Amino acid sequence: MAERIVEFDDVISSLVAATLARVNLQQDTDLRKITAWASVAAFVTAFAGIYGMNFQFMPELGWRYGYLLWWIIAVSLFTLFRRKRWL
Repeated sequence: MAERIVEFDDVISSLVAATLARVNLQQDTDLRKITAWASVAAFVTAFAGIYGMNFQFMPELGWRYGYLLWWIIAVSLFTLFRRKRWL
């Protein structure tokens, strides 16, 4: 009888450990997605903050493709995270 209780305890412990591992994996996946969205949002926010200022003398404003470069980087980040299945 005692051996059977020990076996049940081992089985239940294994099931709990497997469930916790599965929950941990799901949390890692969710955190990865949140981090990817936050990085894209931070980049776009910085983009809007810099180009939303009314300064006359900024290095980026003198570049011919400065505005286009910001968009290329933002789209590249989005594409990179999408390929890695983070988004």
